[in-house]
This record gives sequence, structure tokens and C-alpha cells, in this order.
Amino acid sequence: MIIMMGLPGAGKSTVLSEVLKQKPEYKALNYGTLMFDIAKEKYGIENRDQIRTLDAKQQKTVQAEVGKRLAKEKGKVILDTHCSILNPAKKFYLPGLPYSLLKDIHVDMLILLTGDIDELAQRRANDPSRQRAVDKSEIASHDSHNRMLLACYSALSGAPAKIILNRNGKVDEAVAEFVSVME
Repeated sequence: MIIMMGLPGAGKSTVLSEVLKQKPEYKALNYGTLMFDIAKEKYGIENRDQIRTLDAKQQKTVQAEVGKRLAKEKGKVILDTHCSILNPAKKFYLPGLPYSLLKDIHVDMLILLTGDIDELAQRRANDPSRQRAVDKSEIASHDSHNRMLLACYSALSGAPAKIILNRNGKVDEAVAEFVSVME
């Protein structure tokens, strides 16, 4: 399994869509969708952005269930997820890939997709379909936290880690870099 992570607005969906065009033998799974389906059933949330508002215990319960589902996955899979989740009310980060999940799945590669902080803030501001912070200092802090977690996830899983910069107007470069580590 390849795990692709990034901040909201990093362009994970866009890059992944293009990667899958070049590598159709891979199946994509979205961690947030899996979490939402479980959290909607267990806690009655109505949209994906509400996952971040669950308390840490509830989020961990949902993550454990996602981990059980992912452990059953076979074949070529790219998991689209967040490196960490920032709870907006309490201002804490919850690891996106806790050890309880990492220990049960085989990880071939960890990829952190990120971008220029100003560009990430602008992408978020231009997306009215989601509820995301646009404060640049908050985005920079979250990006820094994610880079540290990437190293931890790599050490815990034994999988190599790669940081890919997705700049505005240069999606093709990010896609090419992603595909190059798949071979």
C-alpha cells in the first residue's frame, strides 16, 4: 500500500486522479470517506468536516475501525489521507496514522504532498464546499507538524518517505514525481 498524505488543499485528489490515469492497476481508497461512513453511523455526523469536531476518543474509535478494514485490503492500493487532523475547537493534532493502524497494514511508501503556504491558503479560500482554516500561520504550523509525523510514520512502518511539492499550475510535475517512486 502507498499512503499519500497532505494538508487540506494540498491537491491530493487532483494529483491522485492523474496518477491513477497513468497507473490504472492501482485502486484508490479515501481514508476520510471510510472514517465518515463509520462516524456517521456511530456518532450521527452529517459531513466529513465534522469528523474533526469529534473528541479524541471518538476519533480513535473510528480510526480503529478503519484500520481493521484497511488490514483486509490486498493488491495495489493508494490510500489518500491526512497526516494529522487538527481539531479546530481544541487546537490539538490527532495523528492520521496511529501505530495501532500502521502495525496491521503493509506500507510500501509514504508520500507527503504539500505546497507553498500562500498557495495552500488561497486554494482553501477558493473552495466554498469545505470548512477549512485559511490562516497562514496555522497552515504553516500544521505543515511542520505533518513533516515530523511523516518521519515517525516511516520509522514505525519501515517504509520510505517522500515529500512532494505541488505548486500551482505544476500538477504534472507533482504527478511525475509521484509516479517515479512507484516504479
